[in-house]
Amino acid sequence: MPNVVLLLASRRLGGENIMGRICDRDPMSIDLLVSKQNRDGGWPYIRGVSWTEPTVYAVLALLSAGEIERAKRGLTWLEALQRPDGGWPPQARIALSTWVTALAALIPPGRLHARVHARAIRWLAETTGEESTLLYRLREWLLGNRRAPEQEFAGWPWVPGTAAWVAPTSVTILALAQECRRRTDAELEQRVHAGRQFLLLHMCREGGWNHGSVRALGYESRPYPETTGLALAAMRGVASPQIRLAVAAARQFWMGCRSLDAFNWLRLGLLAHGELPNEYCPAQGLRPRTIPEMALDMLMTAALEGQNPFFI
Repeated sequence: MPNVVLLLASRRLGGENIMGRICDRDPMSIDLLVSKQNRDGGWPYIRGVSWTEPTVYAVLALLSAGEIERAKRGLTWLEALQRPDGGWPPQARIALSTWVTALAALIPPGRLHARVHARAIRWLAETTGEESTLLYRLREWLLGNRRAPEQEFAGWPWVPGTAAWVAPTSVTILALAQECRRRTDAELEQRVHAGRQFLLLHMCREGGWNHGSVRALGYESRPYPETTGLALAAMRGVASPQIRLAVAAARQFWMGCRSLDAFNWLRLGLLAHGELPNEYCPAQGLRPRTIPEMALDMLMTAALEGQNPFFI
């Protein structure tokens, strides 16, 4: 999914497609993924310091491939990085829990320590977009402002204390829905339901999703392929005319897909609704540019073979 860190890294490298060069040998190689691991056990986006997001993707890819022993150093790095509040920061030098907690919560409790996993789930359950907090709503009521329809249901923000957006809401739904399949929890089920309603209210009129703005400056907003695929994955099991419209939008994106990142999120979303096309997509010939892209490509290959960590 879009990430400021990736843009900055690309500029620092002068736009060099370093992962494309590295992956000339075998873009799906587990050995290659492990070779990019830092000494501390984490993974970078391209190179340099370890970050939570690429480390989680790399660990999930290794676990999906049955490489449990080779995932242990990454798991140890993640467990050590968890903050006292139960969340994860983007990297060790950032003292703030953020949306990446939802990614870490996708790692099964049998692999991530059960207490570590439980604290992550609790952090997610207690986090919400600022516009859904009691204080925000009270302030708006005192100011005489009417609540916007899209604020009726709570989603999740990138960073606590800010507004909810489509991508962090979708990833969190995947994590909490997975947890609800493991055990019955009415509170988590309610949050998943509310999150899905949030997504439906933030769908673009033509179908699909962007960052979360249905209208901007008086104009209808257009959907993005990455967030459309991700949100569709979060809406797995939901059937409605809106979902059919979103699936149609995703299939249109698929036909003209030129991004490996978009290709894999669209694969995940369409797979969730049994709508994955059989035809060739141009993005299948692209090489990954970053560790997350490489790992996600490996994850989707495993998903098509029945080892889908997003839908356990």
